[in-house]
Amino acid sequence: MYEELKDDALIDKVGGRFKLSTLIQKRLVALMKGAPPLVDLDTKDRMQIVLREIMEDKIYLDLGGNVRTVADRSDQPPPSLSSL
Repeated sequence: MYEELKDDALIDKVGGRFKLSTLIQKRLVALMKGAPPLVDLDTKDRMQIVLREIMEDKIYLDLGGNVRTVADRSDQPPPSLSSL
């Protein structure tokens, strides 16, 4: 099991367990289809890459449930779900 998943801060960061699960699943699919990782890690473990991307605020779910990267909104940081 990944230690990051035991941390409630990660769950809170994305707005709950369901949103975290959705974000992880959608990003894993994108990586498997050839999307480049947004973090530099010495691993090919896609799950570890996705968790690091979330922890570093590189990806998030928009209000429509789509995965977005910080590059998609380079002029603004990702929205804080705790303020909703």
